[in-house]
Amino acid sequence: MATGTLTIDLDAVAANWRTLDRMSAGGVQTAAVVKADAYGLGVTRVARALARAGARRFFVAAAEEGAAVRQALGPGPQIAVLSGHMAGDTEMIHDLDLTPMLNSLDQITRHLESLPGHPFGVQLDTGMNRLGVELLEWQAVAPIIVEAGPELLMSHLACADEADHPQNEAQLRAFHEMTDGTGLPRSLAATGGILLGSRYHFDLTRPGIGLYGGRPHDAALPVVTLSLPVIQTREVAPGETVGYSCAWVAERPSVIATVAAGYADGLPRTLSNRAQLWDGDTACPLVGRVSMDMITVDITDLPELPRSLDILGPNQPVDVLADIAGTIGYELLTGLGARYTRRYQERPA
Repeated sequence: MATGTLTIDLDAVAANWRTLDRMSAGGVQTAAVVKADAYGLGVTRVARALARAGARRFFVAAAEEGAAVRQALGPGPQIAVLSGHMAGDTEMIHDLDLTPMLNSLDQITRHLESLPGHPFGVQLDTGMNRLGVELLEWQAVAPIIVEAGPELLMSHLACADEADHPQNEAQLRAFHEMTDGTGLPRSLAATGGILLGSRYHFDLTRPGIGLYGGRPHDAALPVVTLSLPVIQTREVAPGETVGYSCAWVAERPSVIATVAAGYADGLPRTLSNRAQLWDGDTACPLVGRVSMDMITVDITDLPELPRSLDILGPNQPVDVLADIAGTIGYELLTGLGARYTRRYQERPA
């Protein structure tokens, strides 16, 4: 095959969910965030694996994503939509039994008028200044909302991956100020918030990146391996260059493998001349520029010509590659291209 193979360990996803579920305080429900096609790994298979592990509430970014999760899981599990109740989503929210997390007074009005009695939640802005009802707005409408019986009051931490950041405590105080005494279920913690401890857990936690093997859940099992096929190999003499802009010059007689993946497949150009690919436990440097469909790799020191090389795997997890690229694991995972063949590993139940 002329495209890479992205192997996704569904057992590892399920194990990571169970670990984060155990880390959530006693009596706290653990949901699962499966937005952006389960962080690029395929929401149908991932959501089903998480449901088998015990997850009964799922969070997506948009109603269209909720439709895909409902198709995968069928009736029963709650599917919460973080973008809320957008204009044009009413029929989909009703017909697929989605639960919008309402983010503004406009959305609250739209939902209560168009779908009276339909489940909903409310997202509150505790200082991130992104989505959510602000304090003064909430104080004005809280009596009406509380009487309407939302499924959840939630907010989102801006700096949960930095345990000592003062914003965490500030947002926790604000969340208490806005929600104490309502008697409603509450949620503040995603993966990072779970790791901050039980004060942040409330009634529901919402792990996302930690399910997929990423920071800040350092104990997470690795989930993805990305193997890239070698298209061609060639010998390069000292002084010869490789790739666009002559960005790499051979200093010794070298064997260069041209490998099928590039920035069109989610490998940033910032990996140029910096990353490594792996043949088993042997590292091979990426040399020259990352181009649209190809990268070039120095395999001079390998005893045999490889059929493929791994750019993600046990020796180079997603966050390590992200560090090299100057980005974060979230961006790499969600950017993994559609050309990869996705293969799923899962032991029979």
